[in-house]
Amino acid sequence: MPRPDRDEILSDMLAILARTDRLHREGFGPTTGAWEPPVDVLETETDLLIVIALPGVAPDDVDVLFGNGELTVRGTRRWPCLQRPARVYRVELPHGRFERRLPLPPGAYKLAGQEHKDGCLILTMRKLG
Repeated sequence: MPRPDRDEILSDMLAILARTDRLHREGFGPTTGAWEPPVDVLETETDLLIVIALPGVAPDDVDVLFGNGELTVRGTRRWPCLQRPARVYRVELPHGRFERRLPLPPGAYKLAGQEHKDGCLILTMRKLG
């Protein structure tokens, strides 16, 4: 039987860690009255790339704060503006205020780029030094 390669094992381990982190936040995390968008953090030789899933959130409704080794992204997802009354059958997408705080890996960074693409906020944190 072929053995899985190292990248496949690492990918499986990262998926398990992400799932564990999400369950921990949902069950034991602090309640701020806000929902937390999912986040991916990727590291290259020169940057940290942070991808935050924010479908339906306007760029003007997002604030990015950075300092003391922590990144905070917060804002609001607004309810759709309907032109007439509607009966609600299901609401699964979170609406209202959101906030996500991320401790960054050790090191010095500066915010080098901010882009809204395909329903995601993509932040580029340049490594300094």
